[in-house]
Amino acid sequence: MDFNVIGKSVIRVDGLAKVTGKAIYPQDIYMDNMLFGKTLRSSVPHAYFTLDTSKAEKIEGVVKIFTAKDVPGHNSHGVLFKDHEVLCEKKVRRIGDPIAFVVAVSEKIAAEAIEAIEVKYEEIPAVFDPVEAMKDEIKVHDGKSNIIYHYKLRKGNIEEGFAQSDVIVENVYNTSMVEHAFLQPEAGVSYVEDDGTIVVCAATQYPHFDQLEIAEAMGVPAEKVKVINPAVGGAFGGREDITLQIHLAMAAVYTGRPVKAVYSREESFYAHSKRHPEIIKIKTGANKEGKLLALEAEIIADTGAYASWAINVTRKSGIHVTGPYVIPNVKVDAYAVYTNNPFCGAMRGFGATQVPIATEQQMDILAEKLNISPVEIRLKNAFTKGSQTANGQTLTDSVPLVDCITKAAKAIGMF
Repeated sequence: MDFNVIGKSVIRVDGLAKVTGKAIYPQDIYMDNMLFGKTLRSSVPHAYFTLDTSKAEKIEGVVKIFTAKDVPGHNSHGVLFKDHEVLCEKKVRRIGDPIAFVVAVSEKIAAEAIEAIEVKYEEIPAVFDPVEAMKDEIKVHDGKSNIIYHYKLRKGNIEEGFAQSDVIVENVYNTSMVEHAFLQPEAGVSYVEDDGTIVVCAATQYPHFDQLEIAEAMGVPAEKVKVINPAVGGAFGGREDITLQIHLAMAAVYTGRPVKAVYSREESFYAHSKRHPEIIKIKTGANKEGKLLALEAEIIADTGAYASWAINVTRKSGIHVTGPYVIPNVKVDAYAVYTNNPFCGAMRGFGATQVPIATEQQMDILAEKLNISPVEIRLKNAFTKGSQTANGQTLTDSVPLVDCITKAAKAIGMF
């Protein structure tokens, strides 16, 4: 086999431009006759609202204030469920929901207009605990259950597995919401070409998804939308959802001029998704030799106000909560739940990152109770070539876990 990259020093295609400062990021783009946009965002987590834009519209230099009524196509977007509104029409579901987009001749005037818009909120009860949200007493999305996904995994006989176990460890672990904090906050420019094609220049992870979502919101065929992806200053999953792309497209089409927006770091925090915090209730059983016999887990993933990639993330948590170990009896229930918290979505690891916090601590506690080393208990149960995972996948290639554990243990004097 000819390896063109492995073991070789390869010149990174974009490396020179980035280290010399020549790389073009969205905020570097300037066009003649350009306007500037700013987003008004909700300051409360759950409320019905009304807007009065009359004072802001009178400010000299304000070109247009866009609200939900100005969305020409579908006022919705979302990678799996179309549960985001381009601009909220009547109700906000989290702090940071976009409710108006101001376009002006300068950033300063746009910011002044944002402050002049009057928002009246009729606050309604909110739910921030995903366990409470599962009761569906407070609906984040009217008429829909807060439980948006339930992944089930069953293998063997869980009751028999625990009955045969000499040691059982049961705990609840909580992982936190995590911000991507990529270096380049969201920014973009949109303009319309002579043939009517809407062009959006924005750093994104999914230009093909963005094209479709912009087209649906603008009410035009996908081929009339072009997404240009300049240099991306980090993403890690946080640029998989739409933020400013549709707002810019609306403004460019309406005004006939290029429109630019650049988020501050604070607005970036409000605008994009986070890593799902999870509540992991887990029970693990082993015999006196340290062989795992049973694992039962309940995982509750808080997806916040919008689904984003919650189904994929929660499914992966349910699959990976058994760890890289052979366990004959398994029962897993994993839930994704709406709350009025910031919305959560893609972040490196997609649900496989949260659950080892529980799984591996369980292994250490079992080892301590059995008076064996944490290395030994892992080697006794580790996947090898030919092992079958709890969800039925047979591992046929690249299963170097035993070698990895052994070498690491030797390196730190534990083996």
